[in-house]
Amino acid sequence: MRIISGLYKSRKIVAPKNLPVRPTTDMAKEGLFNILNNLFYFDDISVLDLFAGTGNISYEFASRGTTSIYCVDEDFGCIKFINQTAEAFKMPIQTIKSDVFKYLEKATMQTNIIFADPPYGFSDELFNKIPELVFQNNLLLEDGVLIIEHSKHTSLSNQNHFSYSKSYGGNMFSFFEIS
Repeated sequence: MRIISGLYKSRKIVAPKNLPVRPTTDMAKEGLFNILNNLFYFDDISVLDLFAGTGNISYEFASRGTTSIYCVDEDFGCIKFINQTAEAFKMPIQTIKSDVFKYLEKATMQTNIIFADPPYGFSDELFNKIPELVFQNNLLLEDGVLIIEHSKHTSLSNQNHFSYSKSYGGNMFSFFEIS
């Protein structure tokens, strides 16, 4: 994986092969950040990265100037890799080792962007639980956005607060807003 833009542009990050992850493709990540670039000033926002995996999305935010980034993942290897990478690049990323659903049930911190990249094999019920918990617990700041990455075989358009979806190859991003 590589960082697309910002301070660390073109830097490659190689994750250990034994991590249980599916990093967002460069093409999909570039499309996502083109959208976000028109909505936010990256140095003025806070980000919560759920199912953070390798930290791919968080590194992109950090490279573009975001200084308040929180990654949640339940896998110790993923958390360790994100911590090592953030330290090596001096990125302001804080990690939280937790099951994402347990974290969302107890979280009180509000952020501008919540990005969730759960396993594509999740049931519809589990996918739907993410926006339910985010909005039930008021975890987005005003004008904030929840983005869920999923395969084109999953549809989240029937959920409350759904705004729109964008497709990049086999990757889809569904956007949710407070409205």
